[in-house]
Amino acid sequence: MNYNFKNGNFDLFHPLIVVVMTILFLIIAMPMWYFYRELPTPNLDLYLYIGLGLLFFIFGICLSNCILKKNFKIDTVLSFKKILSAEKLSLFDTYSKNELILVGLVSLGILLQIINIALLGGIPLFSATLKAKAATKIWLISYIIFLPSINVLLAKYNRKSHYLLLLIGFVLFALTGYRTTPIAIMLSALITLYYTRDVDVKYIILAILAIAVVLLAVGFIAVQAITWQHWSLNPIELVSYRAAFTLNVLSKAIENQFTTMGNLFYTTLTGFFTHSDARVLVGQATIGRVHSITSTIFGPALLDFGIVGMLIQMFLIGLILKTLHSIQNHSKSIFTAFYGILLAQTIIWIETGPTDVVVWLFYLIGIFLIIHFLRGANHEI
Repeated sequence: MNYNFKNGNFDLFHPLIVVVMTILFLIIAMPMWYFYRELPTPNLDLYLYIGLGLLFFIFGICLSNCILKKNFKIDTVLSFKKILSAEKLSLFDTYSKNELILVGLVSLGILLQIINIALLGGIPLFSATLKAKAATKIWLISYIIFLPSINVLLAKYNRKSHYLLLLIGFVLFALTGYRTTPIAIMLSALITLYYTRDVDVKYIILAILAIAVVLLAVGFIAVQAITWQHWSLNPIELVSYRAAFTLNVLSKAIENQFTTMGNLFYTTLTGFFTHSDARVLVGQATIGRVHSITSTIFGPALLDFGIVGMLIQMFLIGLILKTLHSIQNHSKSIFTAFYGILLAQTIIWIETGPTDVVVWLFYLIGIFLIIHFLRGANHEI
């Protein structure tokens, strides 16, 4: 499985973590099917399609290893702690021009989010009405600026004051009531720090658990703020219910392949300009209602292009993630920052599915970074 061991540690954020997290997502859903029986149990097709999707994801990883070793002489299992690129600085050390630019961009992202919340006139986390209005263009631009800037800043400059900027951004995005953006911010930052600092795995795991508890609370508070819904489930049961419901939607997507015929992907790419929501199309195609729902990482591709499209998607995601993972092992810096972003967003996709234009934008940047590096490596060879 290409886990790298060093002093008893293993590569916690190897791309294969996507496989592990998908299986965990299935396990989390099972109590609602087989114990509480709150939702109908899925048929065997669900497990078959998930298994095939993960298998092609692993094929993508294996092909990346073969290409990099054979054509570019890159060791794909290089010890991930061998190169620590972040420059350790104190609060009083002089800021370089590039560091100042990155701090400025992070601060701009924070400022835009503060303006967004101020214009809403309240805290969306505590109001379902405000939450429905929170995902504005200002919110999106803020996220596009903040997420890569904070990760590149952490990857290149080891200054403790930068953690305060990370925390402020995390809190502000959590106050919008949406879980995916604060998860992406903190998880990508943890991945970046894991590869660019000498941090023990146990502290990373403890940090992940702490973030999970906070986000459980955020999700539960946001649900309780929806006055037209009444839940008797506790926060843990609610997570299990959401996982089971999302996988049941995937079952419907398996039954209704090719229903959207590419319209989901088109809506994902153009939704920013047309104010349309790809997840609403998922709801219409699977449960026949105008309702924004998620269908896992496999669902949208099945609805658009059938099983072949889904397998190609999973293969390409595995190929891209492993290639960027191997490159960042060598070069760190911006490569590590964007690997952290892509891996974090892909883990989130396990539930939500690839229906976010921002993530496709980050994937496109990741592909450009890969091409740029491999062209340089090819010249060296």
